Amino acid sequence: MENKPTKKKSALREWFDAIIFAVVVATIVRAFVFEAFTIPTSSMEKSLLVGDFLFVSKVHYGPRFVMTPLQVPLTHQKLWGIFDKIPSYLDWIKLPYFRIPGFAKIKNNDVVVFNYPMEDEYPTDLKTNYIKRCVGIPGDVIKVENTQVFINGKPLENPPNFQFRYVVETDGSMINNKIFKKNDISEKSMAPGGYVMLTSPSKADQFKNFSNVTSVYPLIRNAHESDASVFPHSSTLDWNCDYYGPLEIPKQGKKVKINPENISIYERIITKYEKNPGAEIRDNKLYINGKETSEYTFQQNYYFMMGDNRHNSLDSRFWGFVPEDHIVGKAMLVWLSLDKEENVFSKIRWKRFFTLIK
Repeated sequence: MENKPTKKKSALREWFDAIIFAVVVATIVRAFVFEAFTIPTSSMEKSLLVGDFLFVSKVHYGPRFVMTPLQVPLTHQKLWGIFDKIPSYLDWIKLPYFRIPGFAKIKNNDVVVFNYPMEDEYPTDLKTNYIKRCVGIPGDVIKVENTQVFINGKPLENPPNFQFRYVVETDGSMINNKIFKKNDISEKSMAPGGYVMLTSPSKADQFKNFSNVTSVYPLIRNAHESDASVFPHSSTLDWNCDYYGPLEIPKQGKKVKINPENISIYERIITKYEKNPGAEIRDNKLYINGKETSEYTFQQNYYFMMGDNRHNSLDSRFWGFVPEDHIVGKAMLVWLSLDKEENVFSKIRWKRFFTLIK
């Protein structure tokens, strides 16, 4: 019996098959190897700049399996273009969290991409991607004193490009904008008697040498000056962004006593992140399945994240811990950087091409 010759695919069919293959490969690489990420805000200035395009490694901490499988490939929360108001996923099926072991653990000062924990309207793996520096790992006791981060009683090494808010007072004359640009100060504003700017301590010191500058000092909160906006938003704690803690970061398997003094610290962990459907807080007491309990054992690890732009970063000081199942990967490399404030000829920051992230 003669074999019939196979029918040759049409050019359209070949293109379609090639596109499907490319999408499948790209989806697998994006989920399990690395993912491209863009810096949208200035919370990591000047370590990372708005307009930086990064490669984020999934293999360092271990790739996380998809938890929301009914999703349009290569999308995140919404579809593209004119359909960008339409969700790109269906939450009819939700898979349990599972991560393939990586070859590294998160260390203090790693730059980490994670899902923003406070977005309860999205599934865990589709919450907005944030990028911060991990200053505290599970079991650490973190404390911030006069802006300096301490871990387990020892000062944490400061990032080389971290920033704070400074006041620059002048004799009434203005400082040429070229000076701010020369010192790479992009966040500044006029204030009574001078300027308020976000910059590093070393660059702030340079302004003291100008003849029309009368004083330069950081805008630092006072010790014991309570700020209700900082986590855990308790009136019994006199913490603020510059004087914070001490606070122990929850570790998997660690058992803690629950009392009215710390219930605000652990409430969201127990009722949201660890998926205890029978858990509730009533009158500063913890009830699980209707039964009051005075202790709790953590089911996963947690991390404390801060931006290098310390006075312009919405981070763990304000919304608390990052659960392990929210970790996306480790930021590794800047492969492209675009400055939206520049014209088309000078928009590309050539010096940042293929810069390793530290």
